[in-house]
Amino acid sequence: MTNTPGNLQDLRRKIYVKAKAEPHWRFWGLYVHVCKMETLHAAYALAKSNDGAPGSDGVTFEAIEVQGVEGFLEQIRGELTECSYLPLRARKKEIQKEGSTKVRTLSIPCIRDRVVQGALKLIVEPIFEADFHPGSYGYRPKRSAHQAIIRVAKAIAMGKTQVIDIDLQAYFDGVRHDLLLTKVAQRISDPEVLHLLKIMLKAHGKRGVPQGGVISPVLSNVYLNEVDRMLERAKEHTRVGQFTNLEYARYADDLVILVNAHPRNAWVPAAVAKRLREELAALHVQINEEKSRTVDLVRGGSFGFLGFDFRRVRTLAGKWRPHYTPKLKKRTALLQTLREVFRRYTSQPVKLVVDSINPILRGWVNYFALGYSSACFGFVRRWVELKIRRHLRRAQKRQGFGWDRWTSQWLHAALGLFDGYHVRPALRRAAPA
Repeated sequence: MTNTPGNLQDLRRKIYVKAKAEPHWRFWGLYVHVCKMETLHAAYALAKSNDGAPGSDGVTFEAIEVQGVEGFLEQIRGELTECSYLPLRARKKEIQKEGSTKVRTLSIPCIRDRVVQGALKLIVEPIFEADFHPGSYGYRPKRSAHQAIIRVAKAIAMGKTQVIDIDLQAYFDGVRHDLLLTKVAQRISDPEVLHLLKIMLKAHGKRGVPQGGVISPVLSNVYLNEVDRMLERAKEHTRVGQFTNLEYARYADDLVILVNAHPRNAWVPAAVAKRLREELAALHVQINEEKSRTVDLVRGGSFGFLGFDFRRVRTLAGKWRPHYTPKLKKRTALLQTLREVFRRYTSQPVKLVVDSINPILRGWVNYFALGYSSACFGFVRRWVELKIRRHLRRAQKRQGFGWDRWTSQWLHAALGLFDGYHVRPALRRAAPA
């Protein structure tokens, strides 16, 4: 599940096995494990591996290391065992949304609170992992966005071309604390754990889970687990033998549902959409009607999911296959980020430019190196090479791009410019014409 010490990992495994074997069991006696130094050390190591900026108290990992990690964790343990621990209000940071003037607010807890949240997560996560469903991929152990993307592509390849694309409006900010705590209490009867979770939530405000909190991903999945359960039931209800007529994939608040286009399933999209709205209404989760829609891939429609644009195209053999590429706005955002780096280092040596853009390119390409991204990658590579050429010529106070002086191979070999534009094999299974 998570890279943790042996004893703690054994405990997590036992909790998971118990939770899986007894779906209605309510766990108690968990708080003592949250307070153990082994758990706190593991939580600190995980927090440090993610690095991150300091919280509202300004304390950094460097300062903690100087003063001593052991003493820092002993103080936390003392507050937890005496039940005197109170989380600090997280530091807020606004980040502009891609292609929009709107912003989303990240909550950055102080390191002390990250450790406590991490310790709680290490103990309770296995319980809820046993309850979560196959179509949920967001921030779960051994699950990734790529797996969710491939699940959607497989569904399209199997003829599921009626798509319900749902956008949840301000989901993380709207989570009702009373409903969330009730759901958690269905599996946990430990009053100290429930109290700890309650004060963590209240430190954020009257409702919502903080984007940026260590335990927030688990809680957000707990809150929407009934939605996943409903979709699993719908999947089984519409099954014909070994063939399923409905598939879904959810990554946190990003949800897409795909239905087979056979005429006998004409009633399914409307019925599923109705049940989905009922489940979300019970959770007080609002749907963004402007961004939510039903798409027919047979008629040339397309939809976005986790940064990819999905559609259906015909192969040379006359069959249909899923086609998924990076969304245009994702490419535009990347180029804008790179453009700012080039502007910042206009008068600096080219090595500084290369060292700055390589990690950006590597991270972006590693995520989008799936499906049919070759054409997009080719565009990005040519654009970057042109900007590097222009930077070199500007340093010489000359015009042009130096085509006769520097080859593309030289830019990558001599300067160390990122060159890993390799796409993983795409899902090639196709539906009959």
